[in-house]
Amino acid sequence: MIGSHLSDLLLREGYTVRILDNLEPNTHRNGRPAWIPPEAEFLRADIRDREAVRSALEDVSVVFHQAAYGGYMPQMAKYVSVNSFGTAQMLETIRDENLPVEKVIVASSQAVYREGAANCPEHGLVFPETRPTSQLAAGDYAVRCPVCGERSEPVPTPEEAPMGGETVYAITKSDQERLVLAWGRQTGLPTVALRYSCTYGPRQSVFNPYTGVIAIFATRLLNGQPPVLYEDGEQTRDLCYVGDVARANLIAAQSDTLDGLPVNVGSGRATTIRKIAEMVSEAVDVPIEPLARGEFRPGEMRHLTSDISRIREAGYEPAVDLGQGIERYIGWIRDQGDVRDYFAEAEKVLREKRIVHEIGPTGATTDP
Repeated sequence: MIGSHLSDLLLREGYTVRILDNLEPNTHRNGRPAWIPPEAEFLRADIRDREAVRSALEDVSVVFHQAAYGGYMPQMAKYVSVNSFGTAQMLETIRDENLPVEKVIVASSQAVYREGAANCPEHGLVFPETRPTSQLAAGDYAVRCPVCGERSEPVPTPEEAPMGGETVYAITKSDQERLVLAWGRQTGLPTVALRYSCTYGPRQSVFNPYTGVIAIFATRLLNGQPPVLYEDGEQTRDLCYVGDVARANLIAAQSDTLDGLPVNVGSGRATTIRKIAEMVSEAVDVPIEPLARGEFRPGEMRHLTSDISRIREAGYEPAVDLGQGIERYIGWIRDQGDVRDYFAEAEKVLREKRIVHEIGPTGATTDP
């Protein structure tokens, strides 16, 4: 999704674009999508294929490294292979082959944070720890001050917040970010790690049941099924429209003010997951209440809103608000032929693999 919008933007700006993508079946069930621009050179290959990557990077000056295996997939080894190894090998290839790359911009994620920043009435700005599974299993979803243990209130998270996400996806996104920035310091080439907030918009796959809360909610509702909320649905997220994320990449490429830095990219606004479900329900005109069963995903943060001060100083400003963005996505999804609910079957897998936990009558987690 992000790469395609970025390609369109780069072409409009007059750049020559080469795309490498393996068309992962979980996302591209029907093969090559119609929106690959004919003006761009397209190479179908895996980021782990060293020779294909070397060929793709010939005569390339700027690399936008979007390739990653994402979401809440159960395959641990594939995350590490695609995200961590794929990134390391790409960087090694650029260096060892003396390729003419002048800058690398990597898609990092808000998932690298262990929990969003918070304000404690007594201790001010704090960076809470990941909530323990035992706390979530007891139905206690509060984020607490790491100093005094009292409840805290979420505030925008700056880039200085500690890294430490505890999902496999978060660990490997941290790998990608740290590898690229460290490689940049070693080689002297400029690099930027853009920490995307939850990105959504047209072209977000309707087939992949593990990523994209708006896509999942929309396909559920269009099939007469309620959106499923984890915890109590009052978690907050920063939702950022894909066009805004594409422009952030262009800014990072054209400016040197962000070089060598991790950079938050988002809307800077918090929305509860329950509110998102309600907005999607209204947009598709299917009035079904969301379903919260007390399930939770260990390692998932409760609140995260990006502090976007750093990228704002470089000229970025989000242009599409959440209501507009959802309407645009729903308009796109109605033009797609297949809007089946893939989440129901995926849910069973998530429970079987212990990625989603249930709360028992005594507050203890139960086996699936």
